Amino acid sequence: MLPDLLKIAELAAQSAAKHILNNDPSTVREKGPTDLVTEIDTKSEDIICEIFEKETPEFGILAEERPGINIDAEWVWVIDPLDGTTNFVHGYPSFGVSIACLNNGYPILGIVVELPVGNVYSATVGNGAFCNGNPIGVSKTNTIENGLFVTGFGYEHDEAWEANMNLFKQFTDQSQGVRRLGAASVDLCHVASGKVDGFWEFDLHPWDTAAGIVIVKEAGGTVSQMDGSPFSIFNRNIVASNKALHNKMTGQTRPVIEKLRLNGIDI
Repeated sequence: MLPDLLKIAELAAQSAAKHILNNDPSTVREKGPTDLVTEIDTKSEDIICEIFEKETPEFGILAEERPGINIDAEWVWVIDPLDGTTNFVHGYPSFGVSIACLNNGYPILGIVVELPVGNVYSATVGNGAFCNGNPIGVSKTNTIENGLFVTGFGYEHDEAWEANMNLFKQFTDQSQGVRRLGAASVDLCHVASGKVDGFWEFDLHPWDTAAGIVIVKEAGGTVSQMDGSPFSIFNRNIVASNKALHNKMTGQTRPVIEKLRLNGIDI
């Protein structure tokens, strides 16, 4: 069943990607002061959902721009129709389409089309991870000092944002660099393919991570919450890295998130 689902997911993701690349962000509205959505976000989601409703009508759908449909079903598609909308609006080359499939709440398939370059990252549980059909794997870097990392910042400049700014400084001081590209699904694929050695972020949603974590795990990586506990797509904080670095990363992120929780911040 997984190969058939992957074909459907790739058709949907590539159809949406083609629409995104063939259009300019003509109409932009604000979800919040710095959180943008365009007509292309919603049309991309429509394109994906129309394919899923035709090919897998019994599946639920959890998508960024519309109310959830039958999200307690055995099988659920999780969709980010345009991850990195702000980048897309400004012409910055880091955005994409992200699709995952859940079975009984567990992600078993992920596909991310990285735009505008067009790289297609994909994975199904137990079958490895791929970029453009070629196998990929996480890096072998085993020290923070030799690592390159990536993070992201939420739209709300709250306590978690401040805490992450401090982590950004901390990892920047210790490593070869930290990047902030602005599309979590793409960041996770860069971990999976060894382009960066680790990723952490606060203030996430299921559609940000569901596809990427399948790809990271199948590429030989490790995913957890910042305190090292198991990660669910409904958790709002994440660390993803290769196995050699993971405990070293969470050793630094754990005190930060524990302090936030002690202060009553639910993150």
